[in-house]
Amino acid sequence: MKEEGIDNKQLIIAIQELEKEKGIKKDYLLDSIEQALLTAYKRNYNSQENVKVVVDRETGASHLYSVKEVVEHAENPVLQISLADAKKVDKEAKIGDTVDVELVPKNFGRIAAQTAKQVIIQKLREAEREIIYNEYNERKGEIVSGIIQKADPNIVVMDLGKVEGIMPAKEQIPTEHYHVNDKIKGYILDVDKGPKGVPQVIISRACPEFVKKLFEFEIPEIYEGVIEIKSVSRDPGSRSKVAVYSPNENIDPVGSCVGQKGVRIQNIINELNGEKIDVIEWNADLSTYISSALLPAQVMAVDIDEENRVAQVIVPDDQLSLAIGKSGQNARLAAKLTGLSDWRIDIKSETQFRNILMEKQAEMEADNKEDNSEEE
Repeated sequence: MKEEGIDNKQLIIAIQELEKEKGIKKDYLLDSIEQALLTAYKRNYNSQENVKVVVDRETGASHLYSVKEVVEHAENPVLQISLADAKKVDKEAKIGDTVDVELVPKNFGRIAAQTAKQVIIQKLREAEREIIYNEYNERKGEIVSGIIQKADPNIVVMDLGKVEGIMPAKEQIPTEHYHVNDKIKGYILDVDKGPKGVPQVIISRACPEFVKKLFEFEIPEIYEGVIEIKSVSRDPGSRSKVAVYSPNENIDPVGSCVGQKGVRIQNIINELNGEKIDVIEWNADLSTYISSALLPAQVMAVDIDEENRVAQVIVPDDQLSLAIGKSGQNARLAAKLTGLSDWRIDIKSETQFRNILMEKQAEMEADNKEDNSEEE
């Protein structure tokens, strides 16, 4: 291959450099070049022959062979060769063997050179894409910043530097409006291999993990492991609940997260464009945990019925709507936070609960009178 594109010596040097710098194996590249040359020959010469291509591993020279079956008398010279002619190629040839007859088609050297160059460029791109894919795949669960390139209700495309970030509609905060050239942060949810193997980073601003990572970023005690985030539940754009805990009794986990005059939590709220955040202290006692999880509502009592998977919660009359929340949001988030999503959190006001007790007492008294009447 000496006419155009890349000569034999350049080919071997290029392959050796790729193996050293990009980790692309020499044999893998040469095998790919052989396959590409075979395809190029069949396409350009419309040949019906059974051919193979061999690239010399040391010199880089390409050789094209027609593989023919050895027969007594060749009736199909494209696929067969007579024993007498086969002996001229390989003295040991016998009927039933195959021999490789080298072909030297016109202009094949130029085609080979161009093909080798194209294969190297293609494999280099593939290797670079693989490197980028692996880099971002290892960064799943991190927060990244990017510039918005495209913004519409169905998808937001971000420039992350080496790769595009894709934020689907379900991963967007419903209350936010995105604009081209805005710089935003997002959570790396996943990494896909898109069209032609180009890596695409799936970004989320709506997942609970994004809130958790923002807490780690803003609050050193969480990053250092002094305070743990036990659970996060979220209604993106509206409200989040974060349960925190510290094994160190001298540390106030809620106070540390909120910060002096609320400065720490305010930075997170600002990043989330005003999303309300309830920081509550995790507790191993489920009743205490549920009471805290229903903040900002005040709770009088919690009764746990594990058999029926029900938590009966009593709140002051003026706290009932706050405890339930708009469209049941506060109760729903509390259930998710405490891991009771498949339980029923039954919230009653003090008056409602008293009325229920009075009704039950009246029913019991009525039943007792009926029993006494029957005895008489």
